[in-house]
Amino acid sequence: MLSMGNPHAVQLVATVDEAPVASEGPLIENHERFPQRVNAGFMQVIDRHNIRLRVWERGAGETLACGTGACAAVVAGIRRGMLESPVRVATRGRTDDRVERRSVMMTGPATKVFEGEIEL
Repeated sequence: MLSMGNPHAVQLVATVDEAPVASEGPLIENHERFPQRVNAGFMQVIDRHNIRLRVWERGAGETLACGTGACAAVVAGIRRGMLESPVRVATRGRTDDRVERRSVMMTGPATKVFEGEIEL
């Protein structure tokens, strides 16, 4: 498990297109080893500077992009000797996040995805 301020469990998969995100994501999220629950990352290494990623976020399900998940996956890959900084992370929602090992720094554009009002 890795912490980016929130907990992540990252596993290596042959291809994110066939990763069992919907079936295994909830099982990992709610596993007894993680009493506070955990985000489940499914990482495909393309080469030493590029990965593809899908994330099952605790309490939300699969998301199109996850910044802390991208950072956790890169750290996991670097620690395993599979990746080298900087690393470009492609998710289903975006393809231009870049994570560098200066502490851990993610760069990429911000995109507005929702606007609303709530009456309290």
